[in-house]
Amino acid sequence: MPRQELIDRATQLVPQLAHRAAQTEQQRQIPRETLEALTRAEFFRTLVPRQYGGLGLDYDTVLDLCIALGHGCGSTAWCYGIWMAGTWIIGAYPEEIQKACYAQGPDVVATGGFNPEPGCEVTARPHGYHLSGRWRFGSGCDAAHWAVVIAPTPQGPAFFLVPRARFTLDDTWYVSGLRGTGSKDLVMDTDVDLEYVLPIAELREGRTPGQLRSRMASHHLPFFAIISYGLIAPMLGMAYGAVAAFTQSIKRSSAMRGGDMHHLVGSQMRVAEATLEMASAHLLMQQKVAALLEQGARQHSLTVEERLHSRAIHAYVATLCVRAVDRLFAASGGRALFDANPLQRFHRDIHAASHHATLSWDIVSEQYGRVLLGLEPTYMRF
Repeated sequence: MPRQELIDRATQLVPQLAHRAAQTEQQRQIPRETLEALTRAEFFRTLVPRQYGGLGLDYDTVLDLCIALGHGCGSTAWCYGIWMAGTWIIGAYPEEIQKACYAQGPDVVATGGFNPEPGCEVTARPHGYHLSGRWRFGSGCDAAHWAVVIAPTPQGPAFFLVPRARFTLDDTWYVSGLRGTGSKDLVMDTDVDLEYVLPIAELREGRTPGQLRSRMASHHLPFFAIISYGLIAPMLGMAYGAVAAFTQSIKRSSAMRGGDMHHLVGSQMRVAEATLEMASAHLLMQQKVAALLEQGARQHSLTVEERLHSRAIHAYVATLCVRAVDRLFAASGGRALFDANPLQRFHRDIHAASHHATLSWDIVSEQYGRVLLGLEPTYMRF
C-alpha cells in the first residue's frame, strides 16, 4: 500500500478522533471505537514485515501518521507512537519470536515500560529469567497483546517481551494531561524464556538477529537515535491541532474593548509566530529523519556527535511545540479554560508529553553541547 494512502486515511479520521477526544479522556484509555478505526485503516500493520501480513513500511510513515492523528486527539497519537515503537522492537527479535507474535495476525499492539521501579528483580533460571517488578507509564496498555520492558541482567540491560496473559495492570493513571493514554503501571511476576530477551547493547548498535536481516532502514540505526521521533511526532500533531483550535476560537470571540479578537495585533502576531515555529520544528524533524534513514539504508555507523544531534532534535522539537501552544493559550482568554474548548486539552496534553524523560532539553542540550566543545558526554543513553 502506498504510504500516502495511509496518511490520507489518518487525515480522514481526525474529525471522529476530535469528536471522541473528551470521551477518551473520561475513559482514561483509547476507546474501542478508535481501536477499531485504527485497525480498519491498517495502521497497526505499518511496520510489520510483509511475510507476516504487514505493510513493510518504515518509521517515517509512522511519524506522518502520528502527526495526522495528533490533530484530532493527542492521546490517540501518543499511544500510536508508543505502540509502533513496540512493533519496531518486536522486529528486532529473531524470526521465530516474530512468528509467535504475529501467529494470530498482523494487528498486534505492544506497550512498553522502559524504567523499572526500584525493587525490580531479575533472577536467572535454566531457560531464561524470572522477572518481578513494576514498570510505570505503560501507555496504551489496555489494548496491548504484548509488553516490552527494560530490566537489568548480568550482561547488561535488556528488553523482555512478555505476553498479556503474564502481566497485570495497576490503574494509577490519574493525571492532568494525556489522560486518554491510560498509561497504567505494568506489574510482572513471571518467567521469561531467553529467546524473548534482547540485549540493549545489541539493539543500540543494530546487531540483533532481527535487525541484521531487516529490510527497514531504521532497523540499522541506533535505537535511541531513531525511536524517540515517535514521541515528538504526536506533539507536532497536537501543536497543529492547537493552532487550528486557536484560529477557530478567536474568530468567534470578542475582546474586552470591543471588536473581534482576530483583529487584535497581538493575536495576529502570536498565531504567525506559532505557525512558523511549528513549520521549523516539523522541517527539522523531517530533514533529520530522512538523513538517518539514508544512513540506515547504507548501514552507516553513526558517530557520537551524530547520535547526540538526533537526541537534541527530539528535545528541541518538543520544546518548540510547547512554546507554540503556550503562546496561543496565553492569548485565548477565559473561554479556553472550558472543557468544551479543545485548546485546553492540547495545552495539557502537550505539557504532559514534554515531561517524558527522553525529551528533557536540560539533559540533552548539555550532552550535545559537551560533544560540540570537544568534551566527553556524561549521559550515555544515546
